[in-house]
Order: sequence, then C-alpha cells, then structure tokens
Amino acid sequence: MADNILVRAANGVMGWVNDRAPALMPMYRKHMSEYYAPKNFNIWYIFGVLSMVVLVNQIVTGIFLTMHYKTSAAEAFASVEYIMRDVEWGWLIRYMHSTGASLFFIVVYLHMFRGLMYGSYKKPRELVWILGMLIYLALMAEAFMGYVLPWGQMSFWGAKVIISLFGAIPVIGNGLTEWIMGDYLPSDATLNRFFALHVIAVPLVLLLLVVLHLGALHEVGSNNPDGVEIKKGPKGNRWSPTAPADGVPFHPYYTVKDTFYVFAMMVIAAFIIFFAPAFGGWFLEHDNFTEANSLVTPAHIKPVWYYTPYYAMLRVIPHKLSGVLVMFGAIAILFLVPWLDRAKVKSYRYRGLLSKLLLFGFAISFVWLGRIGAGPGTDPVETIIGRFLTAYYFLFFLTMPVWTKLDKTKPVPERVTTHD
Repeated sequence: MADNILVRAANGVMGWVNDRAPALMPMYRKHMSEYYAPKNFNIWYIFGVLSMVVLVNQIVTGIFLTMHYKTSAAEAFASVEYIMRDVEWGWLIRYMHSTGASLFFIVVYLHMFRGLMYGSYKKPRELVWILGMLIYLALMAEAFMGYVLPWGQMSFWGAKVIISLFGAIPVIGNGLTEWIMGDYLPSDATLNRFFALHVIAVPLVLLLLVVLHLGALHEVGSNNPDGVEIKKGPKGNRWSPTAPADGVPFHPYYTVKDTFYVFAMMVIAAFIIFFAPAFGGWFLEHDNFTEANSLVTPAHIKPVWYYTPYYAMLRVIPHKLSGVLVMFGAIAILFLVPWLDRAKVKSYRYRGLLSKLLLFGFAISFVWLGRIGAGPGTDPVETIIGRFLTAYYFLFFLTMPVWTKLDKTKPVPERVTTHD
C-alpha cells in the first residue's frame, strides 16, 4: 500500500515537471535510460564516472572554503589556518578538497590510460579525445591556481618557478611573466587573479568542456574493450527492436554498477582524509604548512605529484627554453594521438606483442619521470635516466605511425565477446 502511494506520488511529480518542461524527459532518455552502452564494460570504464563525482566534490567543498578564505598575501595563510582550526568541520572540508584534487588526477590519468589501451581516440571518437584533452589542460590550470592559494612556502615558490618559465619566451617573456603575476613577485595581485580564475572562470570552462565531452561521446557511442562498434552490429534486444543487440541501457545497469565503485572510492578517500591527509607529503607538501616567505627558499622546490612527470622533463634539459618547449610539447603531443595511431584495430587486446610492450614501457616511463620530478634533482645518474625516459616518451608517439602499422594484429570479432 505504501509502495503504491510512493509510486503514484513519484509519477505525479514527474508528470507535473514533464508538463512544464517537456524537453527534460527526452534528454533524460537519450543520455540515460535509452543510451545503450556495450555489455562488456570492465573495471577500466569506471574512471569517467568517478571523475564526475570528484568534480562535484571539488565544487561543493570549494564553495564552503571561499566563505572564509582571504585573497591577500598578508591574510591568505592565516585564513587557511582559521578554516583548519576554528571553523566547525573546516578541517574536514579543506582535506576533502585537497585529497579530492589528487584523486581527481588519479582517476583522470587512469581514464586517459584506458583510452590509450582500448583505442578510444580512434575514428569516430577523435573529437571525444580532443575534448578530453582540453579538460585535462583546464584541470591542470585549475589545480595549479588552487595550489597557490594557501600561500604556503611551496605555493609561493612553486608559483614563482612555474610562472617564471614564461620568461624563457624570447622578446615577450619578461613582460608576460610580470603580466601573469601582476607584480615582480607573486603577491596580492597574483592571489586575486588566481582566486578569480580558480573559483569562477576555469570551473565554468571545465563544466562546459565536460558537457561537450559527454555530448560528443553519446553521439558516437561508447567504445569497449573489444573495440567493436555495437551500433553497426545486429539490432534488437529485450528493451527495443532498434537498439544494438550488444548494448544495455546505461541506466539502471551501469548506474547501479558505478554506484558500488563510487562508494568504494569514498571509503578510500575517507581513509586518506582521516588518517593520512598529507599522504606522506605527496598530497600536501610539508613546506606548505609554513607561511610563504620570499626571503627563505625551500631546500627542494617541486610541484605536486601530478605535475612531476612534466617537471622532470623540464629539469633534465639543461637549456631553459628547450626544457619549456619539451614540457609543453609533452602535453601537446597527446592531442595528436588519434592521427598518429595507424593500427587497423582499436583495442590493444587484438594488437601484437610489440604494441603491448611499448605501451607498458610508456606507462613505466611516465611514472618513473614523476618519481624523478618529485626528487631533489641533484643526482647526475637520475638526470641521465630522466633524459632517456623523456626521449622514450616522445619516441613512443613520434614513431607510433610506424610501429602501429607494422605490428601484427589479431582478428577482431564481429560482436563483443562477453554478451548473453
């Protein structure tokens, strides 16, 4: 009896909304209940949803943090300490935000690696990949500006080092550096503009790009571990005679499945927040618990872990301008992957041993570069290894048209391999 009343009430509310906003229901059906995703998704396909969850966490916790933060070089650090010590549950909100930033990059890097592994950038999903890379760029900018705001020692000196890289640009470099900082050193002007960009401008761009990314994905359909286009396969299933036979409605099938992984990530996040919020200095550097001082340089200036692979590339190149070009080139080359990969099959599941070994080597080199970038950078052997790994990083992409074409491939099935 109670269930029937609840069902009638829910239907009544939905009917009321549909009468006044008739476009909402077709949109819901297109992107949820009538969006047919491949049946053979595996655990690698959860990271897109997890990144959406972390994005919501960052926005919500960020709103609460802005209520008490002061955009002033004289007050910024003290306002963060006030949040941590005097605002009720402020420490939790701050740690949720800082931990969320690292979790954001963890799930995004795994999401990107899945795209490389299963060829999710190949035709007809080139635009999906490009929009995803623009999200990655916006996320890097958002995280960098947010990292400066606590105004600790590493925030100040990290901002000074990274912004000063623009000084390597011939002719306009010095003027551009001063324009970005608004002063000769990171100061009130830097904090004010970074705060405005971090809180308003970049999040709006990020949200727009996420909407476009999802829209482009749902137009062409999701890829799968087999790299088989389910839209081109046989039609007809228990839900619709015109739907792909190897597809299932995203809702409720994958929303229920993803909910489990969301809760699993929340448990991991809670463990970090309550027991190891600094995560051994990886998520929050120890120097950043000291107020910024332009007269005292930290022993080792390094960025947060998610920038360290690119920072290592910058540091192992002796010429400043060359290092800057290599660092930015390492990101720019990712945009070209859909056109560099000439393989006849999408998924590495059906590629040869050479492709698999090279991709595994690429993953190892990226992680190793991150470890080098997080170190002091004084070991000459480590510098040589870093140069070798940087060369491998670029050669992986630059030679991709050759080895993807020469490598042997296995026959790809006409339908996904794990369907009913």
